[in-house]
Amino acid sequence: MASQSQGVQQLLAAEKKAAEKVAEARKRKARRLKQAKDEAQADIEKFRQERERQFKDYEAKYLGSQDDVALKIKQDTQIKVAAMNQQVATKKEEVIKRILQLVSDIRPELHINAKKEEN
Repeated sequence: MASQSQGVQQLLAAEKKAAEKVAEARKRKARRLKQAKDEAQADIEKFRQERERQFKDYEAKYLGSQDDVALKIKQDTQIKVAAMNQQVATKKEEVIKRILQLVSDIRPELHINAKKEEN
């Protein structure tokens, strides 16, 4: 009987050791999965930053920055306003003469509707 109880004790001890090894293996597996997840997250972040940098480079190369676009619009507007001011300056006298001519050259005549009623 003593040998049986000693054998049972050995089995229980072996079972306990096996359960501890399984638990330790599960903990290692969980740590490894967490580590792999953290590494993957770091790789994703690194890739995202690289792609963002490439996009910024592309945007600066082909589209220009927002400041460049705003400056170009402002310059174009200034050029157009200057051209309009130049046109106003060159045509001003001509327009004033034409308006005065139309105002002072009055030819009285009957309205087209009034002419039809006479017939």
